[in-house]
Amino acid sequence: MIIVTIPLYWMISTSLKSKGALMALPIQWIPKKPTFNSYKKVFTLFPFARAIANSAFITIAYVVITVLSASMAAFAISKIRFKGVNVVFAMYLTSMMIPVQITLIPMFIIMNKFSLINTYTSVISPAIFKAFAVFLLVQNMRALPDDYLEAARIDGAGMFKIYKDVIMPMMVPTVATLAITTFMEAWNDYLWPLVMLSDKNKMTLTLALNTLNGQYDTEYNVLMAGSLISMIPIIIIYIIAQTQMKQGITVGGVKG
Repeated sequence: MIIVTIPLYWMISTSLKSKGALMALPIQWIPKKPTFNSYKKVFTLFPFARAIANSAFITIAYVVITVLSASMAAFAISKIRFKGVNVVFAMYLTSMMIPVQITLIPMFIIMNKFSLINTYTSVISPAIFKAFAVFLLVQNMRALPDDYLEAARIDGAGMFKIYKDVIMPMMVPTVATLAITTFMEAWNDYLWPLVMLSDKNKMTLTLALNTLNGQYDTEYNVLMAGSLISMIPIIIIYIIAQTQMKQGITVGGVKG
């Protein structure tokens, strides 16, 4: 707990200091003259509000697409018996071993071919294929008894209705875990937006924070203020959904 608390406290303390107090000795753990000027300056140095809105839109879309595409793929792999299902799942597992950096250039070329550079679509599109998300959901769906599916089929339910009304309600803890981890991944993603976006009005929060790093001088109080603002959504979402997240991890961990 201390390992997490001390850096967080230092960020808050630094964000409330004036520029002159940053390098003062002895170190001021508690600012002598706390000020909120750093928070105001964040929004004047860069269109920070627009960056927050961009990150929110991209992240929400990323989470929704990941959950939908991964859950449908996992349902097909775990509950629908078709020829080559093991090969398909093996391909998903194999793709998890490929470093994301290797795929940057091929993906950039593809996005360029479709004229998607500098668009939100280019940043969101990787959410369609998330191997780890499929792996996580497959492991949990396989633990669900097939009796539920058979009962639904007897009642005349089709595959989509079984997926929507039978499987997904039982997968809420795992889906919540996936949604939170995906939210954190998309919200904090830096490399892919950096490759895809150059328009200042479309940049995400991580790119906006990078602009606060000066070439010769960095105002660390302003940088800490911006970093704290970027942390707020993740902290709020984790506090709200931590129970579901713990249940999802437990369910996946006891899968035999």
